[in-house]
Amino acid sequence: GGSSSTEMERLIQSALAHLEWMGFRPKTIAKKLRLWEALAQFVGEESLSTTLAGRFLSERGVSEDTRGLSLTKSQRAIRTAVRQLIEFKLHRYFQREGSGPNTATLTPELETIRRGYESFCRSQLGHRPQTLRQRARFITRFLSFQQARGITSIAEIRPAMLSAFVAQHAHLKPGSVATACGCLRSLLGYLYMRGLVPEDLRIHVPAVRIPRDARIPPKWKREDVEALLSAVDRASPKGKRDYAILLLAARLGMRAGDIRGLRLEGLRWDEAKIEFIQEKTRQAQCLPLTEEVGGALIEYLRHARPVTSHREVFLRLIPPFAPFAGSSALWQIITSYRRRAGIKLPAKGAGGMHGLRHSLASRLLEEGTPLETISHVMGHVSPDSTMIYAKVAVESLRDVALDWEVDDE
Repeated sequence: GGSSSTEMERLIQSALAHLEWMGFRPKTIAKKLRLWEALAQFVGEESLSTTLAGRFLSERGVSEDTRGLSLTKSQRAIRTAVRQLIEFKLHRYFQREGSGPNTATLTPELETIRRGYESFCRSQLGHRPQTLRQRARFITRFLSFQQARGITSIAEIRPAMLSAFVAQHAHLKPGSVATACGCLRSLLGYLYMRGLVPEDLRIHVPAVRIPRDARIPPKWKREDVEALLSAVDRASPKGKRDYAILLLAARLGMRAGDIRGLRLEGLRWDEAKIEFIQEKTRQAQCLPLTEEVGGALIEYLRHARPVTSHREVFLRLIPPFAPFAGSSALWQIITSYRRRAGIKLPAKGAGGMHGLRHSLASRLLEEGTPLETISHVMGHVSPDSTMIYAKVAVESLRDVALDWEVDDE
C-alpha cells in the first residue's frame, strides 16, 4: 500500500488506543478492528472520506436513508464503527453509541469537576432522574472530548474547542443538537459561577431554535396498533408481561418512564384506577384501570411475574429479576412485535412507546374528546403541549380534502 494505507493504519492504531482509554471491552475492540481493517482494504490508496465510507456501507446493505430500526444488529454495528472512525479522524475523539455510560478515565481535576457538576444538578437545580442521567452522560462526554485533545485543566478551554465539540453532533437531529447545546450552556454556566473558567463562555454556544409546533408527533394507524397487540404470544411469561406493557402505552398513553416506574401500590383495584407520579413532570396522575388493561395486568401478576421483593410492577424475566434500567425506553419490546407483525411505520421516530402514546391522543381528538380531557389523560402540565395534536387533526383533514378533490375529478 501507498501513503494513504499507512495513513489508515496510523488512524486505526490511534483509534484503537482511544477505544481502550474509553473503557470498551476487548471483545468489542476486536470486532471494530475487523470492520476497520475491511474499510481500510476498501479505501485502498485513497484517503478516507464520508463519500467512500458511504459506498462501503452501501455494499453491506446500509444506505444513507436506512432507518436504524430496519437494520440488523450486525449492520448497525458496521454503521457505528464506520461513523466512529470518521469522527475520530475529524476530532481525535468519538462518542459512545446509545445511552451507555462513558467509562473513560478522566484526570483527577476533570473528575472532580464532573462530580461537582452532577451534585449541583441534583441538589441545586433539582433535575429529575432522566435529566440527571442525560447531564451525567453529557458532561463525561464533553470532558473526555477535551482531555482527548490534550486539555488537562478546564481553564484552558477556548471557544474554538466548544465549536469543535458542537460540530461533533452535526449528524444528529436538530432536537438532539439543541439538547446538547443546552447541556453545554448549563455546564459552562456552572464553571463560570464556580470561577473555574476566566470568562462566561456560554455566548459562544450556538442557539438551535426549534419551533414548538415544528414537528407533528408520529402516529400509528389504528389497525397497526391492533396488529402489534395481536403479534404478542400471550401464553408465555414474556408475552404476558409485554402485552400488559403495550396496553398501558396504547390504551392509556403512559410514557415509557412511567411504565418502568409503576409500582404495585399504584394499582388501585378497589377503585379501578392506576395512580403514579409522572417521571417527566413530577405531577400525580390517575388513569382508569379498564377491564382490558386490568385483565392483562392480572394475567401477568398471577402467572408470569417473578416472586421478588421489588415493588415495581414490571421486571426482567431472568435472574436477578430486577426492574428495567432507568435508561430503557422499552423500544426493543415494541420493535420485536412490530417486525413480527410486519408493520411498516408511517414516519421516522414512530417506533417507540411515544408513537403509541401520540396515536392515542390523536384518536381521542378524532373522536371529539375535548382538549382539556386529552391534556389530563396525557398528563400534560401545559395546554400548549396538547395543542400540537390539533395540528395533527388539521393535517389529517387536509389529507381527506385532497383525497376528495382527486376522487371528484
